[in-house]
Amino acid sequence: MAGPARMSPALRAVEGDITRLAVDAIVNAANSRLVGGGGVDGAIHRAAGPQLQEECLQLGGCATGDAKATAAYRLPARYVIHAVGPRWHGGDASESELLASCYRRALEVASGLGVATIAFPCISTGIYGYPFEPAARIAVATVRDSAARLPGLREVLFCCFSAPQLRVYRALLADRVSG
Repeated sequence: MAGPARMSPALRAVEGDITRLAVDAIVNAANSRLVGGGGVDGAIHRAAGPQLQEECLQLGGCATGDAKATAAYRLPARYVIHAVGPRWHGGDASESELLASCYRRALEVASGLGVATIAFPCISTGIYGYPFEPAARIAVATVRDSAARLPGLREVLFCCFSAPQLRVYRALLADRVSG
């Protein structure tokens, strides 16, 4: 006899500042050394306070396509999951596989922490140069596929920096065959 069907978590797109979201975990678009950089990474480090950097230094870095967690310190979230996305090199350097991997690994780390709500930024689309729409397609398809298999996850937010990004994510989320 089969067990009860597991409900897939709600996937939503929002526009705003990820450092202000009251979720269990926010994902940081981190660099492999896990030192505060620019963009969302720098904003998260500034908002969390110096203790975040101190904890990150103890983690010994993180490979591209992987993720590691820390406490969130002064952020409203409980955890920061540092996911290292790929730099864009034209699309022939396994970028799509590495990008999908960092979303999948962030969800696996979150599940291990008992996270019910998580927010992702648009990983690799800033200084790393990944074209936005293909990156968003990978993000939505990977999260949709991976999150459905993780117990306890209730909601995944894609936190967009601008209205045009938000429109792309909302269109992808409305399309059940994206990716």
